[in-house]
Amino acid sequence: MPEPHAEPSAPASGDDVVHVIDDDEAVRRSLALLLFSAGYVVETYASAESFLAALPETMGGCAVIDVRMPGMDGLQLQEQLTARGVHLPVVVVTGHADIALAVRAMKSGARDFVEKPYTNERMIDAVIAALASGRLDLTRARRASEALARVNRLSTREYEVLRELVAGRPNKLVAHALNISPRTVEIHRANMMDKLGVRSLSEAVRTFIAAGYDY
Repeated sequence: MPEPHAEPSAPASGDDVVHVIDDDEAVRRSLALLLFSAGYVVETYASAESFLAALPETMGGCAVIDVRMPGMDGLQLQEQLTARGVHLPVVVVTGHADIALAVRAMKSGARDFVEKPYTNERMIDAVIAALASGRLDLTRARRASEALARVNRLSTREYEVLRELVAGRPNKLVAHALNISPRTVEIHRANMMDKLGVRSLSEAVRTFIAAGYDY
């Protein structure tokens, strides 16, 4: 569970929660006060293990993780989040000698790294960017889920027609490829567009691509 705080929670949405994971109590308190003063809800954790134990309650927001901690370090924590399918924007905090580790963290998906000693402005900027990227990822994931649900409404034949159209083939070539008449292609195309909730072929193509399908 996250550590309790004496200060009251600042008004913010669930997407504005910043999770601070650092074994140094003084650092945790300092970061919590800084981020709280900037208007964020802050939860702190003394170890990677305690953060992982609280995962069901920590979805949303971003995480500020110290790269060097006893037990599970910041890189291992990041790997665990990836393995568990937790898409939480991560800001890694590193010492001067840990740049190589920071680069590894970035290659593994960290949003940013902040080198000690850092200014308050540098940390706030990193958190703002991480939260913004998290919101964008969430929006994209929701759009992809909605698009996939719409494509999954199609019958097998309607999906085949859509796939052929996405490949750039006109109705006559679609008919030839699927061994059906052009009129039947038109009927399936109309039904397909109705189920997708689109009014143009370009919208249908965008929906197909957003759903993650590949032609």
